[in-house]
Amino acid sequence: MLKNLEDLIKTIRDRKNSSSDKSYTNKLLNDKNLSVSKVKEEVAELIEAVEKNTNKIHESADVIYHLLVYLEANNIKIEDVMKELEKRKNNALR
Repeated sequence: MLKNLEDLIKTIRDRKNSSSDKSYTNKLLNDKNLSVSKVKEEVAELIEAVEKNTNKIHESADVIYHLLVYLEANNIKIEDVMKELEKRKNNALR
């Protein structure tokens, strides 16, 4: 299951380093305004889906994808986010 997430992160990073202007991911990575607007849009769609109990999984996947692209576009490594979450978990156990 987490392999899919790792593969997605790898694909996003590969697109970041490619010059393919045909890639939607590459377009998002190079247009930070578009990327942030897509994150906001997808989060709103997820909230609506949860409230209406429709398309929750689909919208959740969209949020995760767009958030990962946004993080990568802004040089925020998911590994660092995971370390922060681990640190918080350890602090909560005290």
